[in-house]
Amino acid sequence: MDFKIGVLAGDGIGPEIVEQAIKVMDAVGAKFGHNFNYTRALVGAIAIDETGNPYPDETHQVCLDSDAVLFGAIGDPKYDNNPSAKVRPEQGLLGMRQKLGLYANIRPVATFPSLIDKSPLKREIVQDVDLVVIRELTGGIYFGARGRSEDLTSAFDTCVYTVEEIERILKLAYQYAGKRNKKVTVVDKANVLSSSRLWREVAQRVEKEYTDIETDYMLVDNAAMQLIQWPKKFDVMVTENMFGDILSDEASVITGSMGLLPSASVGRETSVFEPIHGSYPQAAGKDIANPLATVLSAAMLLESLDLLEEAQAVRDVVNKSLEAEYVTEDITSGKAYKTSEVGDWLAKNI
Repeated sequence: MDFKIGVLAGDGIGPEIVEQAIKVMDAVGAKFGHNFNYTRALVGAIAIDETGNPYPDETHQVCLDSDAVLFGAIGDPKYDNNPSAKVRPEQGLLGMRQKLGLYANIRPVATFPSLIDKSPLKREIVQDVDLVVIRELTGGIYFGARGRSEDLTSAFDTCVYTVEEIERILKLAYQYAGKRNKKVTVVDKANVLSSSRLWREVAQRVEKEYTDIETDYMLVDNAAMQLIQWPKKFDVMVTENMFGDILSDEASVITGSMGLLPSASVGRETSVFEPIHGSYPQAAGKDIANPLATVLSAAMLLESLDLLEEAQAVRDVVNKSLEAEYVTEDITSGKAYKTSEVGDWLAKNI
């Protein structure tokens, strides 16, 4: 089978880690008889430098024409450290989400047996953790009206959600839970926020359509606490944009390394697959970055194309690399291998 894959490597370590995922996908293609046709495009700081736009129209068209998109990372210190910059790399990410209708971010969080002792939490807390955080991506405070008073002494950010946006993300969460352990936790702040009260109102109606799935409701501050104390109690967590941003990063430390966590952003037009870590500019070009989260994102990409056996082959070879400690410096207890060496090993052992 032939597939069109958009490749948005982005900034920092993005190009290095994406190249390792492509090596693995090519090995999968050779083994299972598929052909992945890659079209590369600019996004983030590099796109600003070359076009003035962090998400150029040409990049958007590449995404529209692709069966799926493999994405690296965006961000550059020269923009982070310039508070007066009018165009920032992160605007490209928000623009991509809006234009592609990427309404849901899916972050699976599962511990690897060989890395449990690298978690900051006790072994008995994190062993066998397997949960998914589903974050709404196109609404909420990140997209609401914002501004400053004329005298600059106050500021405001508006959190807005529609029933349609909430229903859409909730139904996706129930679909995921139906394939897993049949439990959904809806996270909100309904004791304070009107937008959260709408979330809970809609959720209480939607849950009646999924009688075989257990639903519970949790205030976000309580959820943040229980995620650390009892992470194994969660199956699928679903929440609004800002809460999801915070909780998914909190959940990422459970595994012991952000360099192991993939994600998917599901959209109306296409879906985008990326590691959850940032662009790590300090490591750019040094061939030391951990590529495993990007490789596991490629596994999610394959799964989205209904290539289930192929996706499992990728996950299996990642597990083998962890067991063999053929890994980068951030997670090894012995010899550290280079980013490119890990990619070559994974591709060879598919």
